[in-house]
Amino acid sequence: MDDANPIGALVAAAGRGDSVAWASLVSRYTPLVASVIRDHRLRGSDAEDVGQTVWLRLVENLGKLREPQALPMWIITTTRNECLRLIRNSKRQRPFDPTDERGAVEATDTAQPDERLLESERHRALLAAFAELPEHQRELMLLLIADPPIPYAEISQRLGIAVGSIGPTRARALQRLRESSSITRYRDQGSHDKEGGRRGVASLER
Repeated sequence: MDDANPIGALVAAAGRGDSVAWASLVSRYTPLVASVIRDHRLRGSDAEDVGQTVWLRLVENLGKLREPQALPMWIITTTRNECLRLIRNSKRQRPFDPTDERGAVEATDTAQPDERLLESERHRALLAAFAELPEHQRELMLLLIADPPIPYAEISQRLGIAVGSIGPTRARALQRLRESSSITRYRDQGSHDKEGGRRGVASLER
């Protein structure tokens, strides 16, 4: 695996039919798909249907992705479109009862506070950036942000690395997150929230 561009190597390998690379892509980006689905308040079988459709669409379009850095945005856009399609179909099939208070709440509760929207965008940018990390850095960061905290000695044993290398590896991972295409893109959009990307990465620092 190319540590300099792990996603590019995974996309290329998965496009050639490498099942291990495909499984790694799904593992890395499943949290991103789930985040978009949660924002659309889909659960249970609806959420599963959207997730399965997104991965099917990716299988169909993997060979057309010329720029691996575009993968997170492709996933976000495709997941959002599938969520909206399912919601539209569901509304067509379900008669509206004006006396149903739940329906009234759903109909009026479409506008979310700006801060919640910004938080969702920051979260998705961080998830996409996290997926770009090399596997050994992702594994380490997942252990470091576990709740309750895991002692360094146990992390060392689980990953088979020296305790003294945990700090430097963590620092490299955080720097990589700050410089990732996803965080950079989010920051560059950022007239509305210039500090958003920085705050997202800072949430992983302890």
